[in-house]
Amino acid sequence: MAKLSLFERRRQRVRTALRKHAGGKPRLSVHRTGKHIYAQIIDDAAGKTLASASTLGVKGTTANIDAAKTVGSNIADAAKKAGVTTVVFDRGGFLFHGRVKALADAAREGGLEF
Repeated sequence: MAKLSLFERRRQRVRTALRKHAGGKPRLSVHRTGKHIYAQIIDDAAGKTLASASTLGVKGTTANIDAAKTVGSNIADAAKKAGVTTVVFDRGGFLFHGRVKALADAAREGGLEF
């Protein structure tokens, strides 16, 4: 087996901790790239995506903190429509600051609890 990158090791460590503490709650998964930021609420027990939001279809949007706040509020609205109020936050291998933190704060303000 090839050695895992630091990012992949961090991602596995976060995911393992989430499995321990999730208690059957859906997972709010965040992924960011240089151009876009994505968020999904995933029910791991059923293997289904319950809600999603991203900066993809928005013309002229770059993945900055303002865009992350918009995605955070959009995912909170989509979660309400899907009937989800509490989630566990899966930051993946990304550090919890900047765009990831802005998305999480906006989702909390939108009504998600984690």
